[in-house]
Amino acid sequence: MKQLILTTLALNISVMAYPQTTDKSAAIDQYVKEVMKINQIPGLAIGVIKDNQVIFQQYYGTETLESDKKVDLHSMFRIYSTSKLMSNIGVFQLIEKGKLSLEDNVSKYIEHLPEDWQGVKIKNLLTHSSGIPNLITFNDISPDASNAKVIERLAKEKMEFKTGNQFSYNQTNYFLLTMIIEKITGQSFEDFILNNQFSDAKNQIVFSSDALEKIPNRVVKYNYNPEKKQYEKSTDVSGTRAHSANGIAITLPAFLKWSSHLSKNTLLSQKTKDMMWQPFEFGNKKDVFAYGWDISKVNNITSYNFSGGNVSAYKIYPQNNMAIVMMSNGYSLFPIQYRIINHIATMLDQNLTDEYSLANETIITEFSKTDNSNAEKIYNSIKTKNPKWNFENTLNEIGYILLRNSRIDEAVKVFVLNAKENPQSANAFDSLGEGYFSAKNYVLALENYKKSLALNPENTNATKMIYTIEDIMKKK
Repeated sequence: MKQLILTTLALNISVMAYPQTTDKSAAIDQYVKEVMKINQIPGLAIGVIKDNQVIFQQYYGTETLESDKKVDLHSMFRIYSTSKLMSNIGVFQLIEKGKLSLEDNVSKYIEHLPEDWQGVKIKNLLTHSSGIPNLITFNDISPDASNAKVIERLAKEKMEFKTGNQFSYNQTNYFLLTMIIEKITGQSFEDFILNNQFSDAKNQIVFSSDALEKIPNRVVKYNYNPEKKQYEKSTDVSGTRAHSANGIAITLPAFLKWSSHLSKNTLLSQKTKDMMWQPFEFGNKKDVFAYGWDISKVNNITSYNFSGGNVSAYKIYPQNNMAIVMMSNGYSLFPIQYRIINHIATMLDQNLTDEYSLANETIITEFSKTDNSNAEKIYNSIKTKNPKWNFENTLNEIGYILLRNSRIDEAVKVFVLNAKENPQSANAFDSLGEGYFSAKNYVLALENYKKSLALNPENTNATKMIYTIEDIMKKK
């Protein structure tokens, strides 16, 4: 096991050595296989485009757990919310043709909208700053409800916030964008996207927001059940109206081809892309988001990205003329999509190295292992070299993931470490209290909830748990 740990540590900490190796593809392949093993990922596809050339394209694992059918270039992964990127491009194609404007009111294209929605603009839909109620939070809206019925139901709810003030991820925004695209083009949303973005790959993409629908070559997505310690097939069904938000299933070659068209300005002009990637000015002056894209920055190099279902992600680095696609069908512990992409980017370009993020990945990786006896030692080694780095949130997240996966003793050890590292954090002691409570060590659970409350007298959860624990101990 020592050799495995050393290998992983080299993969996660000493990534700077990779650009000097003669075979970067082999190094990436080794890294991806190790990540898949630790996170029990059933199937995965990775592609990289650099300087308009596909430099890495690999397939791993199986399409389903019920068969041994290998993932290959024909496998269509459902990319969930990464589908929004294609929808964004579609909107900006209409803007580029002068058929739509970011400043247009939604009411210009959709009739009978609630009065509170009248000031919502196209730009607010793309930036999730509309404030319109999120349709997926209401269980009484059926997947096959008509557009009119959906709007009628949402009209009964108050706006979530003042339009333009803040970012709040919301599926209603893309439901409305679908209606607008169809109104302007006279085509179905699906035909518009296929004809304008996938004319050379139509047979490699399908639209379906129904996980139960049987589609040839579509990869099955799995959700891990920590109680049963096994994967279960996804059963999510959100109807055709969700196609623009989460309905695309696509092969890796088709996704890479789409990415190439985007980079070569075939889909949009450079001027339009610059507009699309411009940060939106939120009223709260805090949130950061472009028009349908997340914005990331490493060493003053900006990239644009989005992910879906915690199983897919796409990131493009315009300054580096590079883009990375990652698609999978499940994970057992931590969402892995961005860690894989960011790590591969570092392996290919030293200028994209974020040492803190790599260290963060190492910590998560080591504690995730079934045998994580060396995890704390490796954590302390990282902290010794970088004493100013803080991993409170990371350790807290690790602890809860382990807790949810019934690895209670390991979770408690991580929470203990976090409280030791952050002795003034009420949250760290609150989490440690929960860890001990889960282990039925009520004496230490009570002690740590009291410490949390002393650090933060407004911690209502600690107050509640103290009463609960004292009641349990009285009955013993």
